Amino acid sequence: MLFNNLIGELENKIGVKFNNRKYIEVALTHSSYANQYKNVKFNERLEFLGDSVLQLSITEYLFNHYEDKTEGELTKARALIVCENSLYEIARKWSLGKYIKMSKGEELTGGRDRVSIQADCVEAILAAIYLDKGIEFVEKFIIENLKDTIEKAINNEIVLDYKTKLQETLQKNGEVTIVYNLTKFEGPPHRRKFYTEVLIDNSVMGNGEGYSKKESEQSSAKEALKKLEDLDEK
Repeated sequence: MLFNNLIGELENKIGVKFNNRKYIEVALTHSSYANQYKNVKFNERLEFLGDSVLQLSITEYLFNHYEDKTEGELTKARALIVCENSLYEIARKWSLGKYIKMSKGEELTGGRDRVSIQADCVEAILAAIYLDKGIEFVEKFIIENLKDTIEKAINNEIVLDYKTKLQETLQKNGEVTIVYNLTKFEGPPHRRKFYTEVLIDNSVMGNGEGYSKKESEQSSAKEALKKLEDLDEK
């Protein structure tokens, strides 16, 4: 599919029609693609701007809507809302990896699925929207796309490190043995997928997968936590 057609598809998906498509074209261009050609702009400068637009929008929203929260509580919530994982969740909803222009080499090493590349691209898109539509439009867009994340952050429902959370939860009442076993891996070296199980006192409590051992362990710990929560509710 031609890049212009892809941009049109993404515009429909996110609900934004750009007056100046150059902004979104640059936002979707990774540095690896620009390195192959002369005079091609890529999205790192837009990431820089988008980060500030995001921080300001979330800060203002939290300040105006949660008057009962302290400065420390708001700072903690903001950090969870604007973190890489939260931006990656937005990217996944948009299937953003499909639309990023990158080199073949980057693509072959899993670039389209890389968390950092997609999260950075979200920031670049926010900057593109800001430049094309103005601050009021982009603030509304940001809040609409992060409203669930904001609510979870305010209610302390976001966990970034599931392994630590699992350990803290289990060891409240004494020592518990937690072991992570790599059960298998598959795929070529540049796109290897790992599968991990977590055993609690020798019983399998969760299974996870990911494109790194760390990611698969976190995934298995997340499943174990969910099972523990379900047991507590019964």
